[in-house]
Amino acid sequence: MVFITVGSLSAQVSNTSNENKNNKSQDSIIPDKNSADNELKEIVVSASRKAEILDEVPSSVTLLSKKQIQQQLSISSNLSDILGATVPGLGFTTNRTQNLGQTLRGRRVLVMIDGIPQSTPLRDGAKDMRSLDPSVLDRVEVIKGATAIYGNGADGGLINYITKKPNPDKKISGTTEAGTAFSLIKPKETAGFFVSQLFTGKLNKFDYVVSGRYEETGLYRDAKGRVLSPEYGMNDLKNWNAFAKIGYDFNSNNRLELMYNYFESTQHTDYIAKAGVYGNFDSPTIGVKGQRPGEPEGTPYNHNASLSYTGENFIGKTDVNATLYFQDYLTLINYSDFFENNGQPATQSKKLGFRLNLNSPYELSSLVSGNITYGLDILSDITDTHLTDGRLVIPEMKMNNLAPYFQIKNMFGPDLVLKTGLRLENVNIDVPDYTTIGIRNYVNGTYVGGGVAVNGGALDFNALMFNAGLRYTKWNLFKPFVSFSQSFSVADLGLVLRAAKENTVNNTSIKAVTANNYEFGFSGAFEKLSYEGAVYYSTSKLGASYVYVDGNPQISRSPEKIYGFELSAKYRLHSKVDIGANYSFTEGKRELATQKVYLGGDRINPPKITAFTTFRPLEDWAIFLQMISTTGRDRFQPVNGAYTYGTGPIKSFTAFNLSSSYTFKEKSTIRFGIENLFNKDYYTVISQWQSNNMNYVKENGTRLTVSFAQSF
Repeated sequence: MVFITVGSLSAQVSNTSNENKNNKSQDSIIPDKNSADNELKEIVVSASRKAEILDEVPSSVTLLSKKQIQQQLSISSNLSDILGATVPGLGFTTNRTQNLGQTLRGRRVLVMIDGIPQSTPLRDGAKDMRSLDPSVLDRVEVIKGATAIYGNGADGGLINYITKKPNPDKKISGTTEAGTAFSLIKPKETAGFFVSQLFTGKLNKFDYVVSGRYEETGLYRDAKGRVLSPEYGMNDLKNWNAFAKIGYDFNSNNRLELMYNYFESTQHTDYIAKAGVYGNFDSPTIGVKGQRPGEPEGTPYNHNASLSYTGENFIGKTDVNATLYFQDYLTLINYSDFFENNGQPATQSKKLGFRLNLNSPYELSSLVSGNITYGLDILSDITDTHLTDGRLVIPEMKMNNLAPYFQIKNMFGPDLVLKTGLRLENVNIDVPDYTTIGIRNYVNGTYVGGGVAVNGGALDFNALMFNAGLRYTKWNLFKPFVSFSQSFSVADLGLVLRAAKENTVNNTSIKAVTANNYEFGFSGAFEKLSYEGAVYYSTSKLGASYVYVDGNPQISRSPEKIYGFELSAKYRLHSKVDIGANYSFTEGKRELATQKVYLGGDRINPPKITAFTTFRPLEDWAIFLQMISTTGRDRFQPVNGAYTYGTGPIKSFTAFNLSSSYTFKEKSTIRFGIENLFNKDYYTVISQWQSNNMNYVKENGTRLTVSFAQSF
């Protein structure tokens, strides 16, 4: 194991050069005293769309290795949980199928699978983090701060899920795994199970990975044994994931690869939500027996497919990568009276895109060299929201995005890296004629806004985004970097159209969000200690914050400023014991006509403190203990005795998780994990800032996961 320390990175990452060839537990790998020098040699591809070592990346990056993902998967199979527990700067988990409010440094994050966008910027459903099963991941790359290199939607950064790669050493190998999970507080009806199968290998010039996983989660209970609310809940989910990747090597320089992933997660439960009393600690929203109306909520399907060609020295020394990709995604939320005459909304998004990426090296002298990365992104995104009875809520928005870009990487000697780049966004969105549906005003119970005939039209957005970064790597004790980057996104156009009062699209107040991100960071190592830190400042002249007006959600457009810092450290206490911790702090305000006000909890998470220790009593036995904590956040005063959306105070809490794995006979592994080890009784962060009765939901009580895996 090695500990990566870049910017705001705090992760344990397996060193690929030292992987155990017999599939033993990688926790048995002990780095030598110089491992800190090797940590920054880890390869990352998402920062500049080409493979490069972390030592040459002038920005904050978090890498989650396959081993760390498995470590967290033994505790929870929810990717929102996994990322919230491991990525500094990312918001706390919601413990829901929805990742609403789980921002990255106070801004929206772009989620991708192998570079295929999962986020739906035209109508943000906040379900993009749970877009596949974590068991198919080889690693996760998180790039923090406004990101010009990927464009629309990456205001706070990006999360790129990198799927598994084939094993080229055998014609066929694989792993079979089965397990169960259940509450230790009141096990009745909580038992779930999962089974998975993986095959991988190489046959002549073909290589492949094929896997499948099925999971049923059972009921989730809080620390008192009460059933958690089923709305957006993880209760009684049926999760399917099918994954295949097939590659063909024409020769050592040319490769063709086809990838497909299918993900489904729907809820099949006999429980309905019973509203609690917000602010009363002993009165949470719970699940009680009852018939849920409508179709099973969740994600009925998420199809992702890509065809990629990679050519090294394609023209001279220029490398090329061309990828054609496709996504078809559908999500359903709960049936409710939010819309006039009731209904169940479904958001569908279909994406078809093409990426052309080229890289050409250059050398001006023995002291000045580098490379130029350049290319073109083309994306078609069709998104709409409709009710399952056929009524249209948000019309079929058709977005065409054309974006050329280039990035220059300059090496001045072996220790100084300078990066600069530009991206030109050209976005066109066509909106057809439509008629709005009435939306419930929860203040007085009436329906407003319905029956407005809106004339469609074309919306055009253009933006030139710039980024630059400088990193100096000579001193192992202190490796600083500075960076500036811009981002561009269309701020939830669907929400604006849903409540449109104007009779034409061109009369609505629709403007893009552009953000500027400034950052200073450093990493360093001294003997057994490694550490890193970053300070950042982000501005946007026209931000996008959700506010409730007359009981309905709307987008408030006003200038925003966000700032914060992240600190991480790890220490090798003993040859068998590692300890580490990190701290993330974010704050933000927006400017109104007469005053500055804090950004709400849906944007700004409270300070996050995580700590861990890894203990290896035996070569094949590893124990991992993790702490997640917050000091809370209280920035707002109640209005007329009540808190509004996003303003509820967040109380402090501290919880612990435990996981362990033991490998015997080289290929057989037993794993177990305990979520909320000491059965801490507390509310989720999102349930506190949402400040309403129906969403006042507690976290899981103690929950055990046990599994057995057999490799061959």
